[in-house]
Amino acid sequence: MTPDDDRTVSLDAWLERLRWQLPAGTSLTISGAESAALLDLARVAAHTSERIAAPLSTFLAGVAFGGLPEGVRATRIAELVRSLEAGRVG
Repeated sequence: MTPDDDRTVSLDAWLERLRWQLPAGTSLTISGAESAALLDLARVAAHTSERIAAPLSTFLAGVAFGGLPEGVRATRIAELVRSLEAGRVG
């Protein structure tokens, strides 16, 4: 058991904790499809470049696609992942 084990919380609890720290009025939801697509993006980034690319890539995808409707966001991120896995540029 590490010193942080007693502070480890579930993903849902962590996201709720995060939401409380964001600016007032921020409404964030993430669908299962979006979560899966973002985790795939992080996987591809971490396994094909420096590991630090994983969180930065997911942040940039969030900025780029954050204003899109929920269903479209997941699709666009999944398309991005497929493109990166195929090695396409641009």
